[in-house]
Amino acid sequence: MNIFDLAAGTPGPPPAAVAMCSRKACRSEASWQLLWNNPKIHTPERRKIWLACGEHRDWLEDYLQTRGLWKETVPLGTDAGTGSAPRGQEG
Repeated sequence: MNIFDLAAGTPGPPPAAVAMCSRKACRSEASWQLLWNNPKIHTPERRKIWLACGEHRDWLEDYLQTRGLWKETVPLGTDAGTGSAPRGQEG
């Protein structure tokens, strides 16, 4: 909440955002984390994360595997221990 919220009389912060699938144009809720890294630019222990819905999990895994980038897939909510942001939310 910020001072403008207080002045406007809004009830508080917006609800938490739902984790969405990383597949282009998909707005489904994600249920999987696909962990990957690009060995040409990332250290071996670094893991980037894409999120996937059940429908696009296989497609995204295949995309990463074909390029030699995929490391593992874990259910969303499992601590991946990477500190990386999902695709589209990376800094």
